[in-house]
Amino acid sequence: MAETTGKFDFAIDRGGTFTDVFARLPDGRERVLKLLSRDPQNYKDAPTEGIRRVLEEETGQTFPRSQPVDTSLIGWIRMGTTVATNALLEREGERTALLVTKGFKDLLHIGTQARPKLFDLEVAMPDVLYEEVIEVDERVVLGQDDCQLPRRETRRVVKGSTGDSLEVWRELDLEQVEKDLRGVFSRGISSLAVLLLHSYTWSDHEKAVGSLARRLGFTQVSLSSEIMPMVRAVPRGYTVCADAYLTPKIHQYLKGFTAGFKGALKDVDVLFMQSDGGLTPMEQFCGSRAVLSGPAGGVVGYAITSYNQMEKKPVIGFDMGGTSTDVSRYAGQYEHVFEATTAGVTLQAPQLDINTVAAGGGSRLFFRSGMFVVGPESAGAHPGPACYRKGGPLTVTDANLALGRLLPSFFPKIFGPGEDEPLSLEETMKHFHNMTEEINAFLASNQSQVNANGDTNSHHSLSDKSQTKMSVEEVAMGFIRVANEAMCRPIRALTQAKGHDTSQHVLACFGGAGGQHACAIARSLGMKTVFIHMYSGVLSAYGLALADVVEEVQEPCSLQYTQESFSELDRRMEQLSKRCHDTLCARGFKSDQITTEVFLHLRYEGTDCALMVTAAGYPSNAQSCRSGDFRSAFTKRYLKEFGFTIPDRPIMVDDIRVRGCGKSGIKSVYKPKMGQKQVKAVAKTKCYFEGGYQDTSVYLWEELPFGQSIQGPAIIIDKNSTILVEPCCEAHLTEGGDVCMTVGSDPHCILGTELNTVQLSIFSHRFMSIAEQMGRVLQRTSISTNIKERLDFSCAVFGPDGGLVSNAPHIPVHLGAMQETVQYQLRAQGNKLSEGDVILSNHPCAGGSHLPDLTVITPVFRAGVSSPVFFVASRGHHADIGGITPGSMPPHSNSLQQEGAVFISFKLVTGGVFQEEAVTEALMAPAQYPGCSGTRNLHDNLSDLRAQVAANQRGSQLVGELIDTYGLAVVQAYMGYIQSNAELAVRDMLRDFARHWKQQTGGLEVEAEDFMDDGTAIRLRVQINEEEGSAVFDFTGTGTEVWGNCNAPRAITLSALIYCLRCMVGQDIPLNQGCLAPISVVIPSGSILQPSQNAAVVGGNVLTSQRVVDVIFKAFEVCSASQGCMNNISFGSEKVGYYETVAGGAGAGPSWNGRSGVHSHMTNTRITDPEILEKRYPVILEHFSLRPDSGGAGKYRGGDGVIRKLLFRKPVVLSVLTERRATRPYGLKGGEAGAAGLNLLHRNDGRVLNLGGKTSVSLQPGDMFCLYTPGGGGYGTEDASSKPQSKRRRLNESFPERGSVFEYRMAQEGV
Repeated sequence: MAETTGKFDFAIDRGGTFTDVFARLPDGRERVLKLLSRDPQNYKDAPTEGIRRVLEEETGQTFPRSQPVDTSLIGWIRMGTTVATNALLEREGERTALLVTKGFKDLLHIGTQARPKLFDLEVAMPDVLYEEVIEVDERVVLGQDDCQLPRRETRRVVKGSTGDSLEVWRELDLEQVEKDLRGVFSRGISSLAVLLLHSYTWSDHEKAVGSLARRLGFTQVSLSSEIMPMVRAVPRGYTVCADAYLTPKIHQYLKGFTAGFKGALKDVDVLFMQSDGGLTPMEQFCGSRAVLSGPAGGVVGYAITSYNQMEKKPVIGFDMGGTSTDVSRYAGQYEHVFEATTAGVTLQAPQLDINTVAAGGGSRLFFRSGMFVVGPESAGAHPGPACYRKGGPLTVTDANLALGRLLPSFFPKIFGPGEDEPLSLEETMKHFHNMTEEINAFLASNQSQVNANGDTNSHHSLSDKSQTKMSVEEVAMGFIRVANEAMCRPIRALTQAKGHDTSQHVLACFGGAGGQHACAIARSLGMKTVFIHMYSGVLSAYGLALADVVEEVQEPCSLQYTQESFSELDRRMEQLSKRCHDTLCARGFKSDQITTEVFLHLRYEGTDCALMVTAAGYPSNAQSCRSGDFRSAFTKRYLKEFGFTIPDRPIMVDDIRVRGCGKSGIKSVYKPKMGQKQVKAVAKTKCYFEGGYQDTSVYLWEELPFGQSIQGPAIIIDKNSTILVEPCCEAHLTEGGDVCMTVGSDPHCILGTELNTVQLSIFSHRFMSIAEQMGRVLQRTSISTNIKERLDFSCAVFGPDGGLVSNAPHIPVHLGAMQETVQYQLRAQGNKLSEGDVILSNHPCAGGSHLPDLTVITPVFRAGVSSPVFFVASRGHHADIGGITPGSMPPHSNSLQQEGAVFISFKLVTGGVFQEEAVTEALMAPAQYPGCSGTRNLHDNLSDLRAQVAANQRGSQLVGELIDTYGLAVVQAYMGYIQSNAELAVRDMLRDFARHWKQQTGGLEVEAEDFMDDGTAIRLRVQINEEEGSAVFDFTGTGTEVWGNCNAPRAITLSALIYCLRCMVGQDIPLNQGCLAPISVVIPSGSILQPSQNAAVVGGNVLTSQRVVDVIFKAFEVCSASQGCMNNISFGSEKVGYYETVAGGAGAGPSWNGRSGVHSHMTNTRITDPEILEKRYPVILEHFSLRPDSGGAGKYRGGDGVIRKLLFRKPVVLSVLTERRATRPYGLKGGEAGAAGLNLLHRNDGRVLNLGGKTSVSLQPGDMFCLYTPGGGGYGTEDASSKPQSKRRRLNESFPERGSVFEYRMAQEGV
């Protein structure tokens, strides 16, 4: 099908800035060209223009721009396009309405309820894609065998496609739907997204609504059951909205595109690239599958050209463009994810796992309080980098130019206002001189401060003998190294997350800017080979020519993978395979060109980690289905990714998927010149490397003969890219005409202990990377839902004094708290620690937060040093550790013993041996107290503790490697510098605040108080020293310890304080011990914030922590109060336990409205999807929406809380642990307070009870719990005349990151 003879074939990638065209000519030659994607003065559509130019130049005939292009010479056209992505980023899709099950109109606004940026007080979230919502009065409910709801009337029972039976509780009211639809249609909306609960398995109601809408004249109707029939209403809802929103835009684009050709291309085979790396016919191309259409071509391109079938060495694709860099991996098959977020919209669709980092050629360079920072802001195409002569800022491109790595004489003259000048070195150097002066001024003032202070605390002052001057080249080089480190982090995460060794990969580099960085990045990651294809500058277009046509079908399933269900699974797999095969036949493929591959989406019962598994390489046997041995395939891959399997657990099938391929990619033909002649340089230039300037030869790629090698330093240039061959590397041309570079090891520059600001940024990345990699090991090897799926853990690195150096991810409640735990152990154990010891602790007096948070601490030793040189620790939330209620979060405990097992300084591992017996005894010990039980899930506790030990083991190993590389003195010196850097940022912020406050009030003192629901006051006075940038936070006057569990250990107050300081600093700083260095904290002993040894504390962690934040922000007048509660709801019986925290309103601020239905401050947990909740637990979610008018009024309004109603199907015990039910979240500057929360219980017999803030109650089937969460406070007095416009942020101000590494970080910060 791909072999058209005697005609022109085109593969075209229409990117944001450039359109790349790859053309195969009738005689088999190949041509490539690049043109601007938008050039309205000259042409309407870039791909059409590219085709026109090739036809004109090659045939010698004229093809006037004013007339449709004659298609008689065109064989096929394949396109990749960013049309959909851009419409999504810029929110320029079709006007759309959403139809959703009644009671859920705000479901997609609330989403997962987590906020994207943890420390951003103005919770900026992307807008939803629909303009109007119609609630459809209908409801179906999954059948449960043991449901005990009283039967009031008989209901229709239907069978879903998964095999589940469902009950129709409310039949569809089509008359009402028709009225509502006519209304929407009359307001000019003709695109519709339909999302009804449980439609993934039973879609009759959606189909009925769909056919009605089409009959009424809606031009685009997307049904969630057709777009992606997967369980989970929220991502399916986002996907169907994206489809309805984007598909009309794509059709509009296609209409314009085909109109440029005679006969609208009806006789030409036109295929479009989808997000999954497969091509699809133009008329099938739809919004939800188009978002990665652009970058997908590049992945196919490098996968086919650089993966060697013989050597089978896995490849990392590295595509560095102007605003961002795409990183992906290929090891013989494409790596897909089935849910990923782009531009704030989570799409459920098969898509290549492409990880986008906000570091590209156009990323901006900043120097901030002693740190070199690259990105995420980008200079964009206009004005572009400084060297483009349009008044742009300094960027990575400028740094390469300043170092002599880009040669203006080899660039086209397309810059400046008239677009006719070369790149400007002067412009770049002018900016770099200014930047260098600023940096040197900072270094000098720092030096003089050190001298003046006589350096009292030498270890932590920023430099004892730091460098005092940097040259322009050192500054530019510094930024390049920091940019490289930023790009290495996602590559490490992408490989190590799945258990692969980064250094065993080949780096395949493509895109315009990658060639200048490839050697350095490969070297940094320990890779030995860099591969750059001859079409690397247009590889996305070339990939389209190599790709296959793909047809994907998928259905949900609810079967166990057992002998009994094999025949049913076989039947469904064959049915789907046949569907794929028939579709491809209908598109003109012959049977021998078609292959189908079957996947099962499998997980262990009771876990959420599902893997999409193919049985390739696992032939079927007597104990498997006909398509292959999926059980072995699943367990082998599970073992590789997670390091263990669960042999006694049943395996569940969530989805069945079939991917059909019609082979249609071209074969590449290329004959290189043979290397008789010597390779000769076209120029000599000087390039700056670590050791200074070096003579560098310049070669033209097309003149390189095959087989000869070029020693670095050298530059290889072709018309679309520049490749830098660094010293100690060598390049040679392969038979195919591609460049292959061998990367030598770095002649190691010796680093001293004096401060080098560039190394400071790099060490900051390195320490963070250690904590991140520990987290990956913990998540991979743990077993419980809390740690593996909800990601409720954090890992950290500490200095020899127990001071925090780096931690990841940032769970606010853990921020400052782990440091207290490590320092307590240092005091308690002193020099009793030896290698192979690991300590377990959770007691509040030892720096614990609440008992379920178990902290595991490992000292790092070094040969020849008697005491530990570092510590690593991990803290994880264990679902149960005993006590009076399941889940160990009792609402009414009044002593610590009732909350579970207690560890103060327990040796979990001694001399390398895990103390299973002793720890088991301690976990079962709470049973000795009246009314208490030992842990209810010992197996998970032990598995998770082992996982925490393994994570620390990895951290210890990585710290060791860092010390091997740089030496102990250097690593410890930089640890100190990083802490001083954070200290500096906090001091600057306090000085700044002091200046403003003094101007306004004449004083340097602020104070505030707020109350808990029981009347306990939390008081704060802050005295600021403007000169030093320091402050005393004094909580004297705070109420006494309470009879109940709202007591907060000291560590909690410190965490709240670090969180508030980081929010007020307002930029990324390393969060470590340095943040608290300028602060002294006074907390009266015996108060609610420093209770006695055995006080109950479980509520302090989740409730009082929020009130401490409210008081600090009130004192500094930063923003009005947010809901100030986490709304802890749990229910359980002997068989089942469930815990959730629920969103509320966020407080308004000096320039923003509070966000509605979101988590704030000290928590950011995601909420369980409604469909999963109803599938796994004995509840029905009757209602989940925003709570209108619960936010405080003001010039800027507080956010609204939510309403959440749970109907119970079986007897359970419900526990609620909540605050702000009596006191209301305050407003500021005349803004009104937000509404208080309310917990109501509707009994089966009609009674309605107010449960109060904290209680446990036994429920009967038919009882309904109704939760109304608090709103946020308003800010400023409401001005009747002016309604504030809610600010709409453009999403691409800073380039949105994406990919599985990013999803993981978001999920971690969503805890």
